[in-house]
Amino acid sequence: MNRFTARRRAALPLALSLALLAPGMALAQTASPQDLEARIAQLEQMVQGLKSELEAQKAAEAAKPVPAPLPAGAQPVQATTVMPAANAGTRFSYGGFIKLDMMYTNTDGGEIPDSSTGRLFYVPSTIPVGGADEGTDLDMHAQFSRFWFGADTDIDGHKLKAYLEMDLFGGSLGNETSTNTYGVTIRHAYVSWDKWLAGQTWSNFQDAAALPDAVDFVGPTDGTIFVRQPQLRYTNGPWSFSVENPETLINGYQTAARITSDDNNVPDFTARYLHKGSWGHFTVAGLARQLKYETATLDESETGFSLSLSGKWNLNANNDLRYMLSGGSGLGRYLAFGLGADAMQQADGSLEALDGFGGFIAWRHAFSPKLRGNLFYSAAQFDNDPALTGLAVTESSQSIHANLIYSPIPKLDIGAEIIFGEREIESGLDGDLNRLHMHVKYNF
Repeated sequence: MNRFTARRRAALPLALSLALLAPGMALAQTASPQDLEARIAQLEQMVQGLKSELEAQKAAEAAKPVPAPLPAGAQPVQATTVMPAANAGTRFSYGGFIKLDMMYTNTDGGEIPDSSTGRLFYVPSTIPVGGADEGTDLDMHAQFSRFWFGADTDIDGHKLKAYLEMDLFGGSLGNETSTNTYGVTIRHAYVSWDKWLAGQTWSNFQDAAALPDAVDFVGPTDGTIFVRQPQLRYTNGPWSFSVENPETLINGYQTAARITSDDNNVPDFTARYLHKGSWGHFTVAGLARQLKYETATLDESETGFSLSLSGKWNLNANNDLRYMLSGGSGLGRYLAFGLGADAMQQADGSLEALDGFGGFIAWRHAFSPKLRGNLFYSAAQFDNDPALTGLAVTESSQSIHANLIYSPIPKLDIGAEIIFGEREIESGLDGDLNRLHMHVKYNF
């Protein structure tokens, strides 16, 4: 058997298969032996090329790192990109909750106006004083329902993250007569790259991890630092520093009317130290601010400095304590949703930083895996000068909260919270709020 005959027999099955799949490659009976040998050699070369490519693909797959096993109870994260425009390897996630709030409210110093946020959750500054005792009002809404979206990418050893969170606590687009429609509101919108963060999120001066397990939107609002705003933040280990959007709240001279000033040209500066372990966490934060007001005839500024201590202490598996204590000058808009001003205006238009402090302590107890309860007290106090502010500004507020939250199945909470709140103004007049706040909340 000559060399041509042996090669022809070895390649004949492949030639026949290709002839069936691609008729144009069929060999004509009239072709010379040299033509047939050349054609078979070409086919062998193609097969070798395909084989080499397949082996290279197998080698690349084998070289990929094996994913680390998920921690106990963790949910699998998408490992492939679903959006063509995203960086390769971007992982997308989303979640949120649906929440129905129902509140019976009674106030003895007048009625909270229908359009006020104080009808939606506990806001100390909206407690009426000096009016007539009102009947009980019932309010129901789902405006605190929430949705968030995240994108995480690892690029050349760097961690890149984007996060967007919204709720329905926007302006009214309908009315309670028919549609109860409300706008979408931005809560968080930021990007982080390793140790840097840019965008809107909780102020670095705030410790969101210390907030108690409340049925109310915040709970111990009186003594809570609570601000979300645009910022640029740097975090290195336990330390974090930020420059944040400035804004100044001013009590006008001898009036309770507020002046909201956006005349600042220096950002708010914050610094935080965080220490944490299995026992819980402790953190201390500092705030330095420019307080500024400018008109056609005035250009006044002042400086404010404040400190905040907060944390969580795990007593045992079923009990923990959470706390916050804050104080300083120019603290107003950071504490209790602007219960007090940042500065007082003097007769000549100049500014004097307003001193204030506030805090809370909360105890959480788990009765069982499905039932838990919380008890907390919160208070705030401001050192107004009545000669500058008059007697109608808030001097202090305080509240006591007690709740029970039942979770019949995971992620579904049914809760009720009793709230007793009080606000007092500089004249000595005060007003009380009594509320039963109930909710149904499903996290997803």
